[in-house]
Amino acid sequence: MFKSKVLCALSLFGAAFFAGCGASTSNSAAKSVESSIAVKAIPNLSKSFIFGMDASSVLVEEKSGVTYYDFEGKEQDVFKTFADSGVNYIRLRVWNDPFDAEGHGYGGGNNDVATAIELGKRATKYGMKVQIDFHYSDFWADPKRQNAPKAWRNLNIDDKAAALADFTRESLDKIIGAGVNVCMVQVGNEINNGLAGETTAINKMKLLKAGTAAVRECAAAHKKDIKVALHYTNISDAAGIDRIGAILANFKIDYDVFGLSYYAFWNGPVENMQNVVRNFREKYGKEVMLAETSYCYTAEDGDGFGNSVSGAGDTVAGYPATVQGQASLLRDVYAAAAEAGAIGVFYWEGAWIPVGKNKDENQKLWEEFGSGWASSYCAEYDPEDGALYYGGSSWDNQAFFDFDGHPLESLKVFTYMRTGSTAPLAVLEVPSVNVECNLGSALKMPETVAVFYNDSSKNGEERVTWDASAIASVNTDTDGEYDITGTVAGASVTAHVKVLRLNLAKNGSFEESDRAMWTISHSGNKNPTDFQEKADDAHDGAVSLHFWSESDMDFSVAQELSGLENGTYRLTAFAQGGDVKTEQCDFALFAITSEGEKRAPFMLSGWCDWKAPVIADITVSDGTLKFGIRAKCNAKSWGTFDDFVLNRIGD
Repeated sequence: MFKSKVLCALSLFGAAFFAGCGASTSNSAAKSVESSIAVKAIPNLSKSFIFGMDASSVLVEEKSGVTYYDFEGKEQDVFKTFADSGVNYIRLRVWNDPFDAEGHGYGGGNNDVATAIELGKRATKYGMKVQIDFHYSDFWADPKRQNAPKAWRNLNIDDKAAALADFTRESLDKIIGAGVNVCMVQVGNEINNGLAGETTAINKMKLLKAGTAAVRECAAAHKKDIKVALHYTNISDAAGIDRIGAILANFKIDYDVFGLSYYAFWNGPVENMQNVVRNFREKYGKEVMLAETSYCYTAEDGDGFGNSVSGAGDTVAGYPATVQGQASLLRDVYAAAAEAGAIGVFYWEGAWIPVGKNKDENQKLWEEFGSGWASSYCAEYDPEDGALYYGGSSWDNQAFFDFDGHPLESLKVFTYMRTGSTAPLAVLEVPSVNVECNLGSALKMPETVAVFYNDSSKNGEERVTWDASAIASVNTDTDGEYDITGTVAGASVTAHVKVLRLNLAKNGSFEESDRAMWTISHSGNKNPTDFQEKADDAHDGAVSLHFWSESDMDFSVAQELSGLENGTYRLTAFAQGGDVKTEQCDFALFAITSEGEKRAPFMLSGWCDWKAPVIADITVSDGTLKFGIRAKCNAKSWGTFDDFVLNRIGD
């Protein structure tokens, strides 16, 4: 286990270096330690890399009766536990007025300025920097909602900009004046779709200019180096993020850091995240950080209010909902972010755990202290969402503390990412596999499956032994589903087997971007076809093969298959179109085997009047088949082909 003396030394070292906003932060001199989890040190990690933690709900958690402990089981300020574990930055959201007229809190932490001051002072006490996250709302601000504070609802844009600047300046004066070491200020929270009730680009930019200028003024007045950050989400839309950068540049918005939310279970692969980070840094010359991330350590629900990520089917492959899985995923996300040049990552709400012993007790505490995501009192402000679904924390299984407030070993990942940690080699996860068997064919089970270890260098495909009796029980003569267990690397694995009539046409609906299996042949110099993404003209999905030309057309679309089982096959496809001169046109579905060619002619008769030609008795005797559609048609006729289906129907 990580020795307590090492933790103490790191905390003291951090306190000395975190005293000012511009200082570097490093514990890289520490040596790799033994632990119950294995974490590879991130090579060449910057000394100033941000290991941030959003801890906005801590105060209402404690008011609701939550006690946080240290790794020895003793009660301890959670901010000290964070600092001892390598966290060097605390993020605190600020809402304008999260209370109704009677003083009842809207929930979600009731995060007013006074709360930020109390929590920020505790973070500062233990040597951590503080980021203030202004939502410019009385409640949650995110892609779904950007409601203006109650006091600003009737203001025109100029008055609202002035009010935003005043609120920013006055709030920061109070927070910094109270002794909070504010080193970064976020002007807005996930503002892709709005800011303080404004949705047009011009008005949003006016508000951003007012907010960023207020931060600069306050920083100068307090003689502090405070970074200005902007926060957006939807990182999977790389082109959209690039457009945001261009708009900010065109409006000459004054900021230092571009923040992006990135949740691996929602926002796609790390490679895309890295590309977005690199592009923004290089193209717009700004620092970039991941403003939010998280991961689950269990699939259990601790408070009777459903989890955002259940752990069952929601996890990322290779990273199960375990303490080790949580640590491993975070290590890899942070390593990828650092490699792309991000200045750091903030973890979202790592201390938001259950507050009561049962659901009824939880509900009372959520209402009284605001420790759930929303209370019923928010109905006046957020009638469309909070009023309907108010309740507890959907994040308790993504915290770094168990449901009773004891820290998990995964919390030390922030130290281990610098030092590394070792643990006995263990299988982390063997993901289940899906096997499809064509009706009437022999079941073929995979010989190897993917095995993930707590030491990722050991990951790979390994030979698996399947339960022979379970395989023998599978009836391939009729549709059915089966679960077959196997053993690999001393662990169990499950194969979900489906017996069904398979579509053997590759990318038969054209929805997959790789369409190299299809060959388009045509007479003349110009190809009259294109893969069109337009749901109205597709039989299913969004993509179809479209044709049109100023001149007469003679073309075909075809696919060749080999390695098929010998037997009888059935081929179908769908086609629609119009402006066809019947006497000049010839459309036909075709199939060619060693036995010869078969055709199914059809004619097009109008938009969305789908024709479904069928060839029901194709004999394959040497494993090969070529199929497709041939078309001869007059100039300016038009149409689409879609959804080729090839089934084996018998011997």
